[in-house]
Amino acid sequence: MSEIAAPMGGKVIDVKVKPGDAVSEGDEVVILEAMKMELPVVAEASGTVKEVKCNNGDTVEAEGVLMTLE
Repeated sequence: MSEIAAPMGGKVIDVKVKPGDAVSEGDEVVILEAMKMELPVVAEASGTVKEVKCNNGDTVEAEGVLMTLE
């Protein structure tokens, strides 16, 4: 199991996957807004989304876990 974490603090503006979705390494899974820029967060490994720990509009901290893959 692996975790996808926020590279920096910001606001979640788009969660692109849901539990059960298959993702490949490099797929965009979340879009964050930080410092007035949109920042795509990508999967660092392939797998299936087990749990999404954020929702659109949430504020997240740097290194905060956004979702887990299995």
